[in-house]
Amino acid sequence: MAAHEIEERVRNWLSGEGLEIKNREDPRADFHFLVRYPPTKHGHLFNVLSPKKRNLLVISSVTQVDAGQQSEMKKHASTDPDSWEEWLHETRLQLTRSHVDWVLHIGHGEGKPGPLQAFNLSMPTWFDGVTQNEVMQTLRRLWLSKLSVIHDIKFSYGPGVGKPGPVDDWAKGGPQSRPETAHSTKEVETDETGGFGTGFDPSEWA
Repeated sequence: MAAHEIEERVRNWLSGEGLEIKNREDPRADFHFLVRYPPTKHGHLFNVLSPKKRNLLVISSVTQVDAGQQSEMKKHASTDPDSWEEWLHETRLQLTRSHVDWVLHIGHGEGKPGPLQAFNLSMPTWFDGVTQNEVMQTLRRLWLSKLSVIHDIKFSYGPGVGKPGPVDDWAKGGPQSRPETAHSTKEVETDETGGFGTGFDPSEWA
């Protein structure tokens, strides 16, 4: 099946579930758009794309950790480095058990891991396995995996201060996919600066 046929089907399925869609320019993909899931004002943004020359649909989402929580993580790493290493280890195991692909962006500390600054979760589906159920279950699994990490961060490092912290990896050329924003407007917005926007609700975020 051709990429344009997959795109049309996926768009129809997502629209039929009440999800908002916005195109994103991406020279590396046959198609790339953003959707908000769940379809609420504080839903997160997910990338839906097909890389060029691949019979593959990828859904992904990036979450940037709050500056206040990063500060608490630095204190943890400084006062009890073994416990901090254990927390990172358990987070990696937790994500691996969730059966999603993941990347953790860890701060560039001096001789020890810095704070968790952002995390990117994704799942691939090859074209011959793309169904409405598979697409929607992928969004659901990624969303629940995000929530699991977010709630773990809140429990361990507090509610934060309501603004995103730095991401050292992105300073060297920018992320492959900027973090989603949580807006109260009805239109899907793309924030290329990585901020949360005026509709940011700290209760929904790490």
